[in-house]
Amino acid sequence: MKRIVETRKTKQIISKYRLVLLFIVFALVWYNFAMTPIMAVDTQQTPIPFSVDLNLSATEEASDVVSSLQILFILTIIALAPSILIMMTSFTRIIVVLHFIRSALGTQQTPPNQILIGLALFITFFIMSPVITDINENALQPYSAGEINQAEAIERGMDPLREFMIGQVNDKDLNLFLNIAEVESIESYDEIPTEVLIPAFIISELRTAFIIGFMIYIPFIIVDMVVASTLMSMGMMMLPPVMISLPFKLLLFVAADGWTLIIKELVDSFY
Repeated sequence: MKRIVETRKTKQIISKYRLVLLFIVFALVWYNFAMTPIMAVDTQQTPIPFSVDLNLSATEEASDVVSSLQILFILTIIALAPSILIMMTSFTRIIVVLHFIRSALGTQQTPPNQILIGLALFITFFIMSPVITDINENALQPYSAGEINQAEAIERGMDPLREFMIGQVNDKDLNLFLNIAEVESIESYDEIPTEVLIPAFIISELRTAFIIGFMIYIPFIIVDMVVASTLMSMGMMMLPPVMISLPFKLLLFVAADGWTLIIKELVDSFY
């Protein structure tokens, strides 16, 4: 036991000496590097190709400031474009319903997410085309021509979107956010703040999409129940009912022209 303890102590002493030696070597190398003179660069033989000026200077023309603010405004709109497209248009309802269709069919990843998102985008552009045309004619074109300022362009651009959202929002959801925001009695829809209208519209779209999804699920659930009860009565306990019901659900969906019916009802639900 004494020998084991002595060997452990000697190993600890050796490790400590190693650390001390490494520290001394590192200190010597750093001292040698710090004391070495840095070679001066001859600027006459190696000319600098350009210079950088980071000084801030006041502009003499107001047009420079206006153009910079316009670029900043455009970049802000581009950064917020996905949120505006998803949350303030018909995209939310369409994409949720399309995902419900795929889940009800039980086709896993068919159609893929890229196809569903692309289809939802093009249907959104089709539904929102009157709103986009109105924004372009009353807000973007006059602003580009210099007839209106930026604040008026934003106000004119929000009016068609507000009109669309007001036509689709549920009064119950609207009253919910009005009570949360502690907004007093409102005489007309024009007095509703935009920050209250947008979340109420999103909740209403989710509510409508879930109702449509429930209606879509009903016939496919019936097919699953019929197939499952048939397999149970035949004693096929080990055969998955999904494997047998999937072809029947696809046949039912294609025979009823499901895509046409669902897209038609989706489009009609916004008018």
